[in-house]
Amino acid sequence: MRLVIADCSVDYVGRLKAHLPRATRLLMIKNDGSVLIHSDGGSYKPLNWMSPPCRLHIAPREEFEGTTAGEDLDSDISELWTVQAAKSDDRLVIRVFEKQGELSQDLGIDPGLIKDGVEADLQRLLAEQIELLGSGYRLVRREYPTAIGPVDILAKDASGISVAVELKRVGDIDGVEQLTRYLELLNRDPLLAPVQGVFAAQRIKPQARTLAEDRGIRCLALDYDAMRGVDDSDSRLF
Repeated sequence: MRLVIADCSVDYVGRLKAHLPRATRLLMIKNDGSVLIHSDGGSYKPLNWMSPPCRLHIAPREEFEGTTAGEDLDSDISELWTVQAAKSDDRLVIRVFEKQGELSQDLGIDPGLIKDGVEADLQRLLAEQIELLGSGYRLVRREYPTAIGPVDILAKDASGISVAVELKRVGDIDGVEQLTRYLELLNRDPLLAPVQGVFAAQRIKPQARTLAEDRGIRCLALDYDAMRGVDDSDSRLF
């Protein structure tokens, strides 16, 4: 992994356009090829990013100075980073004015996230009882891999639409933000898009439910005991 703290501006060009004006930010280049731009806030979510497969080209000033492309660039740019997606025309352009720090480190092989017992069991049980999502649903895969972490469950609804499911014991705003991040990434894949989201938990906090529904994410309350077969919901008084 390579970390660069730099004074930079960023433009994302492709199916959507986004601009980050000049400021000091953290540029993260991962070994899988992904490039992420972070600010000193916003928790774990990057301001913008490019997921693999993509190609990063870093041009020093002497490479573009005096060229037609260089005529449109500010005179104080020291490097021009171009991150080109391999399967689309999407492109991330980072204009680096000044580097303030840099670190490269091989992190080795990560064992992955180990969920607590309840969340792991919820994932297994929902995969086995995928019809709890709705009639006609079918499981595609548990722990569906992405460049920013695995999606708990990827499924297809009765009409063949992809559905990403994030599972929590207690659903809060952070979980909704996590699922939103997955959906933004998955919807860039033409083989999966459009991808809908389901936020599933034993208990979902009101603020999280409001945020999820505002973003078009369906909320699903799960009865852990009933899913395990240790609770007879039909015999309850309430």
